[in-house]
Amino acid sequence: MLWQPSLDDYYTRMPADEAARLIRARRAQLGESLVILGHHYQTDEVIQHADFTGDSLKLSQLAASVSRERAVEHVVFCGVHFMAETADMLTPGHVRVILPDLSAGCSMADMADYDDTVEAWDLLHTSLGEQGWAGRIIPITYVNSTAAIKAFVGEHGGACCTSSNADAVFDWAMKGGEDTDAGDEIKILFLPDQHLGRNTAAKHGIDTETATCLYDPKRTRRGDPLGGSTAEQVRDAQVILWAGHCSVHKLFRPEHCVEIREANRAHADQEPTRIIVHPECAKEVVDLADDSGSTEYILRTIGQSPEGSRWAVGTETHLVNRIAAEAARRGVHVRMLSDCQCLCTTMYRIDQPHLLWVLDNLCGIRIKDGKPSRAEPQAVNVVAVHPEARALALKALDRMLSLSRQPSPTDVD
Repeated sequence: MLWQPSLDDYYTRMPADEAARLIRARRAQLGESLVILGHHYQTDEVIQHADFTGDSLKLSQLAASVSRERAVEHVVFCGVHFMAETADMLTPGHVRVILPDLSAGCSMADMADYDDTVEAWDLLHTSLGEQGWAGRIIPITYVNSTAAIKAFVGEHGGACCTSSNADAVFDWAMKGGEDTDAGDEIKILFLPDQHLGRNTAAKHGIDTETATCLYDPKRTRRGDPLGGSTAEQVRDAQVILWAGHCSVHKLFRPEHCVEIREANRAHADQEPTRIIVHPECAKEVVDLADDSGSTEYILRTIGQSPEGSRWAVGTETHLVNRIAAEAARRGVHVRMLSDCQCLCTTMYRIDQPHLLWVLDNLCGIRIKDGKPSRAEPQAVNVVAVHPEARALALKALDRMLSLSRQPSPTDVD
């Protein structure tokens, strides 16, 4: 977690409606030089100020597109740190990307540390070499990863993926990646979300019980040389999964699906509730669901469902609430798959006080002891990826994008 300076009480004690009014005023002052991005998991209080809403890659692509069309100077990303990194890599060099609260990280992205990944890469290759295996490992990283991990993957011939194009990236890798004519045996190292990796492997026809294994860097640090897997398991695996997960989607359990099925049987006189979940959920949940897919896929599927249909959705709470409100106007019933609060707590560190604070600084307004004063405009909380890491990470992103046409807003994760 990065260090975030504390805000003056002026911001934290301000009524929400006054903060909203001032944010609108600062936006008007900054005009077309400012773009505000709001991730789907943000609260409604923050989303109301966003120029664009969506998932991480979609928002970064939109920011890059808008920056080419008008004189954008600042992109304020209401999301988490890895998202701001991706936006910095995709937007022109003069655009400064700002994260309103630097402590807004992603626990899943943080589970794949660069040094741990380098160590794992060496240990896996050493073990496989000692067993006479002479193939290639191709790394794939979910876009929900740090720029450092994207750079590692780019440097080692791998690609990024989203939850909507992971199938295509898997297929590309298993066919040899950048070198399809080599005829090598291929293994995939999938970072950092084991569940998306396992679910995608299963869709690819891979037996996840016998042809995947799990590498846990915590176990390596405790003296287990292959992250908890045996040398034989690594040798036999087609896919080596990194022991990372999304803290939100991990909360959905098979028993939640069972409860929906039992409720359907108990209310046989009404339209049955269908279950749709994000593939960051555990495979046991995905297997029990009626459907699974990226956030945009979930939005599209429910948005096209007929009046009277019923859905239980396995993804983040605030997003499901917004889906439910929109669907209700069309006579479609939507509920959370689980009654537990499936919240992205780090995302909620972005709030109106922090958003107003960064905009005040851009407008040359400083607050000290509750009193505003004029000062030189400055950009605070700028997220900038090192040029060398940027170049390597963009290789991983470009390989993903080259597999198909440029994604539209309904295609990306």
